[in-house]
Amino acid sequence: MKRIAVTALALLLLLSAAGCTALQTTPQTAAEQFDSVEKDNFMLDTWIRITLYDWTDSSTIDLAFDEIRRLESLLSVEQEGSDLDRLAKAAGKGWVDIAPETEEILRLSKEYCTLSQGHFDVTTGPLVELWNIHDGEGHYPTQEELDAVLPLIGSDDLLVEEGRASLAREGMIANLGAIAKGYIADQVKALLVEQGVEHAVINLGRNILLIGGRPDGTDFLVGVQDPNAEEGALADMVAAQGKSVVTSGVDERYFVYEGKKYHHVLDPFTGFPADTGVASVTILSDNSAQGDALSTTCLLLGPEAGMELIESLDGVEALFITTDGEQIASSGYEAYRYQE
Repeated sequence: MKRIAVTALALLLLLSAAGCTALQTTPQTAAEQFDSVEKDNFMLDTWIRITLYDWTDSSTIDLAFDEIRRLESLLSVEQEGSDLDRLAKAAGKGWVDIAPETEEILRLSKEYCTLSQGHFDVTTGPLVELWNIHDGEGHYPTQEELDAVLPLIGSDDLLVEEGRASLAREGMIANLGAIAKGYIADQVKALLVEQGVEHAVINLGRNILLIGGRPDGTDFLVGVQDPNAEEGALADMVAAQGKSVVTSGVDERYFVYEGKKYHHVLDPFTGFPADTGVASVTILSDNSAQGDALSTTCLLLGPEAGMELIESLDGVEALFITTDGEQIASSGYEAYRYQE
């Protein structure tokens, strides 16, 4: 494991060179350096941007947006009539028919629950509803409230069979917020590749998925947000082609109660936001659903157990940033670090 001092980067110059970051503010982006089309949209509760390089047909992006809407209508527990909404309403009562995509993501979620020794658990839905952290506001629960919902958490009681799923106990809720954006990004990438796209950036907030590299053969550059600084300040920059770059951080969504910040990454064992000394985790991998799940898992596990997990996985690298600003990188991360 390598420990690396935080490097201050020139934000304006690097964003000008970059194909994608969580925030673009420069007058010239890589999209303007090549024949390309680019569209923004507010979906999945975030601003997203899809950029296709060496491409001129903007309707291809519309197909991607349509796919995102379709998948969100299945996978968002907050959408009336979605598979996840119906699953929650039927908790403790029986099976619910689900789409193949819902079945796939639920099976993946159970696998990551096992891999993380229970730290990654999509049945934390009741806990998410209890804290209700959104737009800078939230609810600080009493111990009695926590005691009421903690027994409802447990992926062993999320049952998945071909074409159907069930939650064993009334009051259980499956919430896919920690994996859905990554899964949807993977599906969008598959759709775009099927259309013939060879160079693209799919930016779903802090979930970045690359198709190939830039048309001139060079890497895309992806900025890593500094979780201890204002939005748009970079802690690092990675250079990659065809990779997923996903960041989970305590700075993404939180509220303040009695002078203390409480963020949205909730520990299924304690019921409170993770308090491991880690401010953010960035995962580089080939698969965005994997990156999404692992970034949350590692934030919950902390730097030692989290990095041990990363080092046990093939083709996965990570950058942990602690609340003190220390950077801890996996053994193969340096190969992706951008060098000016």
